[in-house]
Amino acid sequence: MKVVALISGGIDSPVASYLMSEAGANVILLHMSNGDYGDPKDLEKVVKISEQLESYTKKEFPVYVADHGRNQKLIQDNCDPHYQCVMCKRTMHRVAKRFAESIGASGIVMGDSLGQVASQTLMNIRAEQNGLDFPVLRPLIGLDKLEVIEIAKRIGTFDISITKTSGCAAVPIGPVTEAKVEKVTEMGARIDLDDMVDVCFNSIKRVY
Repeated sequence: MKVVALISGGIDSPVASYLMSEAGANVILLHMSNGDYGDPKDLEKVVKISEQLESYTKKEFPVYVADHGRNQKLIQDNCDPHYQCVMCKRTMHRVAKRFAESIGASGIVMGDSLGQVASQTLMNIRAEQNGLDFPVLRPLIGLDKLEVIEIAKRIGTFDISITKTSGCAAVPIGPVTEAKVEKVTEMGARIDLDDMVDVCFNSIKRVY
């Protein structure tokens, strides 16, 4: 079983990647670089996390990166600002699906933990994933933050993940917590989501 794990460099996604590896999956890491909305150190963290996961598990964790900054700008310029994170996730899902299909992977792995942040409410998850028609695995979905941190410390990724970076500059004030499927579908048409996915997918390259 091969899966594509969307990895940000935070605490959760490395743990999700580790748990899927322990379950027997070959895990390919895909980092969505936010360009001008992010920090170059985020990718450095992801590579260090990959190295640590490889050291701990004795398995390979290849790292690929995609240019997601253009997507963030198009969403910011054309969508309801409160839906920025939902539309961001919706785009990432579709890029990850295209990438997974191109390498023969069977699913996408996310570090979501239900209700932990605004983008991870059940209604938002439903809106983000609606119409994807591809498995999205969330091994942390029922864990609380302390449980995730405990695993991160055990596998050695915690100290890397908490290294300070500037964070995502596209995160809005007052993100939606009850996203409507009809609204994300309409906004997806407005920004030509299919074209965004094509351009982003074609930017993917291996960095580790």
